[in-house]
Amino acid sequence: MNAAQVPLWAAVPVTLLLLLAGCLVVIGSLGLLRLSNFYQRSHGPAMINTLGAGCILIASMLYFTALQSRPVVHELLITVAVVLTSPVTAMLLMRAAVYRDRRNKRNDVPAHPAAAGRGVSTGERQA
Repeated sequence: MNAAQVPLWAAVPVTLLLLLAGCLVVIGSLGLLRLSNFYQRSHGPAMINTLGAGCILIASMLYFTALQSRPVVHELLITVAVVLTSPVTAMLLMRAAVYRDRRNKRNDVPAHPAAAGRGVSTGERQA
């Protein structure tokens, strides 16, 4: 079976999802160029990676389900891995950058919550 034999009910959503993923990549790239510092730039790729990969994986599932005439769900494992690892990786990179910038005493980094006069360190609850 070749691409000409893919039914219309599968070809249209696959095409739309791939176009959406391409648009997300362009938007994320423009965000990297336009935004000024690491903290702002880190949000674009984290979101785009998750959303764009999700669109491509759903398109792949639809395409191969139509092509093989049976449900193809192997991409769900990839989706779970991307959804779990991408935001966690972005958060860890941002925390490492905040730690580094606080240690170097940069002025554009927010103060640690305990040092801001509230008296509560991160993760503790007030009574």
